[in-house]
Amino acid sequence: MKVHSLSQEQTLPLSLEEAWGFFSSPRNLEEMTPPGMGFQIVSLPSETLYEGEIIQYAVKILPGVWIPWISEIKALREKESFVDDQISGPFKFWHHRHSFEEVEGGTVVRDLVHYAVGFGPIGEVARRLMVAPQLDEMFRHRRATLEKKFGVFTAPRQSAGR
Repeated sequence: MKVHSLSQEQTLPLSLEEAWGFFSSPRNLEEMTPPGMGFQIVSLPSETLYEGEIIQYAVKILPGVWIPWISEIKALREKESFVDDQISGPFKFWHHRHSFEEVEGGTVVRDLVHYAVGFGPIGEVARRLMVAPQLDEMFRHRRATLEKKFGVFTAPRQSAGR
């Protein structure tokens, strides 16, 4: 099984508390996912993430073909990071770490995804042709959605020395 990785970093003009409030609500995941990818929450025990929470989604892998995706929230450190691991779903392996760091004027949001498709050489072809482009599109859409919702981060200007 070959494990691939994908990482993204985005600074948002939000306080750490605001960023955490938004990202720790699983309902906001639907908003950040491209509509064409067909992502729906099926079962959500809580409106705010907690360690050990099991969340059930449905994802559209082909037109008219939906499959369940079940994930568990692990290693949650409030206002710092959390991990969602796939228990069952479209991937052979899925581990997504979300982390947050407050900086002057905003919060850096980092994503690190490790995933494997499975199915040997056929799965690797599918990954190159379909899965990797879909994941790239998902993160491009997410970046654009967050900028539209919260604005573009502008680094604070450094004052000139006296």
